[in-house]
Amino acid sequence: MEKERIGLLGGTFNPVHEGHLRAAREVEQKFALNKILFIPSYIPPHKQTTDVASPADRLAMVEIAVRVNPHFIASPIEIEAQEKSYSIITLNKVKNVYRDARVFFILGIDAFLEIETWRSYQKVLGQCHFIVTSRPGYLLTEAKNVLPVSYTGKLFDLGESESVEEDLLFKFRIFLLSIRALDISSTEIRRRIKQGQSIKGFVPEAVEVYIKKKKLYQG
Repeated sequence: MEKERIGLLGGTFNPVHEGHLRAAREVEQKFALNKILFIPSYIPPHKQTTDVASPADRLAMVEIAVRVNPHFIASPIEIEAQEKSYSIITLNKVKNVYRDARVFFILGIDAFLEIETWRSYQKVLGQCHFIVTSRPGYLLTEAKNVLPVSYTGKLFDLGESESVEEDLLFKFRIFLLSIRALDISSTEIRRRIKQGQSIKGFVPEAVEVYIKKKKLYQG
């Protein structure tokens, strides 16, 4: 019997947008994931922006955005901790809940290229699988440049592979996945809101309603 497959998609989600959802849908389908946990960070250690909505608002927007997919779950695990969000701590908490599952850490190539700055990053690499997705302006192949030597042989470019079977999961730990990424950023969304421009199509309609109701990102 195959193990349950759980994906972890962390981030500031300031706000969550259609780019996040598109990437999650493509990963879910390619890897046949049973669940994807969207995990908003409490205090993001690598973000310097001061224009961050409250943890409660960011979590609420994620909850609204993921309602359309029964496999997507908004997780308060980092926000409830009320401390800086480190992947190694979150991963251990998730693995304690899903003890018999295969856990997949989902992130864009831009974030993966900073993995050496993560706390205990080699432990994180050793305790779960990674799904590294393409982002406009970056080459997926750059991933190998930041890996420890012991992990370069554990990297697999999925290319046109239709699915990810168990034999691939035994052989490889880090998977490169080219997706039809949307060139959308939370930074651009916040800028548009401040300037009174439309964000229609950038975020789910219900998230846009929430932002307007709570008057978020208006400066």
